[in-house]
Amino acid sequence: MELKLVPLEIPEGGNLILGQSHFIKTVEDIYEAIVNTVPHMKFGVAFNEASGPCLTRVDGNDEALHAMAARNASAIAAGHIFVVVMREGYPINVLGRIKDVPEVCSIYCATANPVQVVVAEAEQGRGVLGVIDGSAPKGVETAEDVETRRRFLRVIGYKR
Repeated sequence: MELKLVPLEIPEGGNLILGQSHFIKTVEDIYEAIVNTVPHMKFGVAFNEASGPCLTRVDGNDEALHAMAARNASAIAAGHIFVVVMREGYPINVLGRIKDVPEVCSIYCATANPVQVVVAEAEQGRGVLGVIDGSAPKGVETAEDVETRRRFLRVIGYKR
């Protein structure tokens, strides 16, 4: 077995969700979950089949994000993973709905940070072991940091 680090592309000013699913209808169901929750969100979704033709299935409502999702899923090259790349919305807006898609097994990350996927490659194929999401912590927040965090959440409208 060989371990690899696969960096993923994140759209400028956008976010990415990486997860695992188990059925060919994943791209259509995730597409519907997103557009039924945040209709104006621009996104692409890609899913790697793990049997049959073993294709990367792709959908979305933005050609550039459609292509980026396909590149990310193809770079990971592990079966039954999906990648959503998005703009004009945030993972917090759609993550609950994506988790509710019956064939979704797990979510590895939802981020705007640089992300690397830890992939194990064996004779049978590849599998995702986990992700490296962003940078390591630099310390514990101070009282001033707490106030900055609270103000920021109110500025972006997530708290009153």
